[in-house]
Amino acid sequence: MVTSTTRIPDADLVAAADRLVAAAASGTPCAPIRDLIGADDLVAAYAVQQRFNETRTDAGAVVVGRKIGLTSKAVQEQLGVGQPDLGVLFDDMSFDDGADIPMSRLIQPKVEGEVGFVLGKDLVDGELDAAQVRDAIDYAVAALEICDSRIENWDIRFGDTVADNASSGVYVLGTERRTLDEIVPVDVTMSMSIDGAEVSTGNGAACLGDPIDAVVWLAQTARELGQPLTAGQVILSGALGPMAPVSGGSTVSVTVSGLGTVTARFVEGNHS
Repeated sequence: MVTSTTRIPDADLVAAADRLVAAAASGTPCAPIRDLIGADDLVAAYAVQQRFNETRTDAGAVVVGRKIGLTSKAVQEQLGVGQPDLGVLFDDMSFDDGADIPMSRLIQPKVEGEVGFVLGKDLVDGELDAAQVRDAIDYAVAALEICDSRIENWDIRFGDTVADNASSGVYVLGTERRTLDEIVPVDVTMSMSIDGAEVSTGNGAACLGDPIDAVVWLAQTARELGQPLTAGQVILSGALGPMAPVSGGSTVSVTVSGLGTVTARFVEGNHS
């Protein structure tokens, strides 16, 4: 879990956030920021994420939910960590099912298929255990997350990706809504295709053993960070299979059993 202090000087936290802000604004990825904040200092990384995200809210963006990253054991082992991370979803990250997504919004995107949830109740008080989380979920949907990295060549360690808002980009939610009485998230299977060719498969158990358990972790950690989950928020619970790079002109489809298919097309354009 996240502790409360870091030895990283405040000036280095500011410099790290500024580097990410500049990369996001220019569309030109930056060098890793672990030279400033270290590779595995959770407190420093989340402090930089907060500074980075405050530039978005100061410009008028509205927080509409959270994403969970690093839910795969293989990816955790690759980055040398034993827990997932979280990022913030803003209102302008959302695209409708079937929409065109301009490549100008992205730098070096990768796509993944997930189960998305929308909360019907706050997750602020109480144990925030699986039973409470299940009760708070209004419905589940198929989700296509487009991850992105402001770090050049995805050369990331844990501190880099956390600080970079958990390598967030944009996302698309499917239109078939199912309650947890209608679907069991851990039992779903997922297939993702790019231009009709299957590039990723997986299942609910690949997401921290169960997407509900991932949301439990998120609810507890978000509260610990002082930004608890609230009713109406969107939750991207984590990848059900490997991510894949995507380029302009491609169409991506994610099918999740019981939740239908969600699709997006990526259109060319310069960063703006």
